[in-house]
Amino acid sequence: MYSKDGTDYFILDAHIALWDARPENLRNIHGKQFIDCFYDYHRNLSPESEHWSYDQYLYYADRLMKDLFEDGYVDHAIFQPAILGEFYRNGFGQTEQALALAQAHPDKLTYNHAFDPRFGERGLEQLRRDAERMNLKGVKLYTAEWQGESRGYKLTDPWSYRYLEACQELGIKNIHVHKGPTIRPLDRDAFDVADIDAVASDFTDLNFVVEHCGLPRLEDFCWIATQEPNVYAGLAVAMPFIHSRPRYFAQIIGELMYWIGDSRIFFSSDYAIWTPKWLVEKFVDFQIPEDMTEYAPLTTDSKKRILGLNAAALYDIPVPAHLQVAPEPLNVEEPAVKVDNPRAAESELMTGMA
Repeated sequence: MYSKDGTDYFILDAHIALWDARPENLRNIHGKQFIDCFYDYHRNLSPESEHWSYDQYLYYADRLMKDLFEDGYVDHAIFQPAILGEFYRNGFGQTEQALALAQAHPDKLTYNHAFDPRFGERGLEQLRRDAERMNLKGVKLYTAEWQGESRGYKLTDPWSYRYLEACQELGIKNIHVHKGPTIRPLDRDAFDVADIDAVASDFTDLNFVVEHCGLPRLEDFCWIATQEPNVYAGLAVAMPFIHSRPRYFAQIIGELMYWIGDSRIFFSSDYAIWTPKWLVEKFVDFQIPEDMTEYAPLTTDSKKRILGLNAAALYDIPVPAHLQVAPEPLNVEEPAVKVDNPRAAESELMTGMA
């Protein structure tokens, strides 16, 4: 929980990871390219006081719980792993270690897993086993991930539909999809947000959380999300611009609020690219600049929803009553004229019109 000026905020970090990019886990040069790109994002967008050493950045399991729950104000966090088996010997996201942490701390951590539809029937069977063993409520997909000669897939591919149908059967309701900036050496166009449009329409009982809110394709995302009520915006990668480019962040959050309101936006630190502590502090203090008059102010209630209440509702995570947003009062207006007999009034109206 975070408290500021007498207001308490429930914090749910909807996008965290536990990775291993140490040299012994690298399968090829592409694994190093990938983690170096992550580190560039970390260094270029973080305050200098928040910079980690490169060696610490490669593996940080010993500090995760402290960074999130002791220092970072986080009440609950959701693992969103990237497997990247073509680049890392034992995978990039540490499935078993992250799962064990979530099982040891179910009040603090939720583990989402991943699937790749290019594994066909064999992968479907694995998804069914994983769903039962891991008690999955969500998955995280990397449509630009390499697999053999393939350098990406679309959610609209036939096998993708088979896997999404399996998610329906298995009760995996929350489909998180990386649709954001490219990461070297992955291909930029393989993260295009366009395929969200079709699957959101065809799988209306699934929730599609577009991680990184489509950046740099924010406009495309907004036009899709405004017509698809089961599409949500994850703020991972967008959040650190609150420090490095605050007016750009104001544009991002302002556009999202305009198009989809404050109930479908999730706070995400993208830990360990960034740590949640400074992001939470800066977001609570943040206001849309006064000269950016096309955007509505960012209210305390909106910040509460974005920082935790929205994602908690999607994952059925309990939130103490005092941390909730008070419901808006119903706007029920008294009729201008009190009518004792509505039918008689209607008859008189029709007579007058005749």
